[in-house]
Amino acid sequence: MKKVLVIGGGGREHAIVDALSRSPQVGKIYCAPGNAGISAQAECVAIKDTDVEGLKAFALENGIDLAVVGPEVALAAGVVDAFKAAGLRIFGPSKAAATIEASKDFAKQLMAKYNIPTAAFETFEDYDAALEYVKKGSFPVVLKYDGLAAGKGVVIPETLEEAEETLKDMLLDDKFGKGKVVVEEFLTGPEFSFMCFVDGNDVYPMTLSQDHKRAYEGDKGPNTGGMGAYSPVPIITDEDLEFSLEKVMKPTAAAMVSEGCPFTGVLYGGLMKTPQGPKVIEFNCRFGDPETEVVLPRLDTDIYDIFSAVADHTPMPAIEWKKEVTMGFVMASKGYPGSYDKGYEIDLSSVISSAPSVISSASSVISSEVEKSPVRIYHMGTSLKDGKYYTSGGRVLMVVGFGADLQEAHDKALAAVESIKCENLFYRRDIGWRVL
Repeated sequence: MKKVLVIGGGGREHAIVDALSRSPQVGKIYCAPGNAGISAQAECVAIKDTDVEGLKAFALENGIDLAVVGPEVALAAGVVDAFKAAGLRIFGPSKAAATIEASKDFAKQLMAKYNIPTAAFETFEDYDAALEYVKKGSFPVVLKYDGLAAGKGVVIPETLEEAEETLKDMLLDDKFGKGKVVVEEFLTGPEFSFMCFVDGNDVYPMTLSQDHKRAYEGDKGPNTGGMGAYSPVPIITDEDLEFSLEKVMKPTAAAMVSEGCPFTGVLYGGLMKTPQGPKVIEFNCRFGDPETEVVLPRLDTDIYDIFSAVADHTPMPAIEWKKEVTMGFVMASKGYPGSYDKGYEIDLSSVISSAPSVISSASSVISSEVEKSPVRIYHMGTSLKDGKYYTSGGRVLMVVGFGADLQEAHDKALAAVESIKCENLFYRRDIGWRVL
């Protein structure tokens, strides 16, 4: 039986751990650092996801057969390179390949060079030059901090005043750190998330999902890491999917090979269906969060085999998906994505009593078949003390419903969300509004 180490500690990693727990090949799962909910299915290890040397030492000491990296910060820190140099098997891109997410400018220049459809753009380091360029354009405009910013580095000002304030934050006050700003034209159309398993030139598509970035209902408020998602996405046609695979994802993988930094792991395309066809909004170098929580429960193939095929550069098994659909609601701390308080008690008892196969440390029964459970609860930012859960992050829980159609999945998830008691959580009730 295989020993697997999952690196990270959010909802995405909970979904990865959950998928691995369904593999008959996996006997022991560790998660570093993990969280309160993950501890029901994995042994949590108190090592930070950016502590590359600590993670490597743990893997060597514990005879880890395969490591799987969740967060972009660990990839940008070079954890994959360090593990490979030590002879350890690991799923994820190298530090060089992770630049496709770590630098917005790198990604845009790559797309321009290889004719991958995206919004027109210019990159600036100088505040005055950036402001002058914005003044000549139209509104709304898209401003992106070049580096990693935990999903909060994209702002879409509607007015010149807002644009000035944002450019000041990014280029003068270094709100996200010292870096450049990419100024993009504003595109219109529904967004969708297209994640693919990639091994160099080989690209294996996953089922589509759609994230909800804005904090409040009606797609209002600031951008967040994501307030909910669903899968599949009926408004994206087979033609859209074919175009996105052949004209975006495959050429991008080939471009990375040509640039001398071949990509292995999950390449995430954040795409928009514009009137001119699908265009790239962003690339990520890992599983999306919250998309992973609605995509992986639909996977009908042993995920250990998939991770191994990419890590070992061996043939990929046929990837099958369940017909059942999923929809998930994120419950976040009031104030998120700005400042928020932690330490509020979360009462999950009503959900667990009505659905004993809910994923949670308070539940000893975990169904091996998703279909048997009306909901899954993935923990994003929780802690456990004396048998009780407490909030410990901005995004706290993701409640995922399953159904024969999206309406059924929506209703099951929302009913569970409404029965969870915590005085400092908020959520959007309109997840999936584009299709329902």
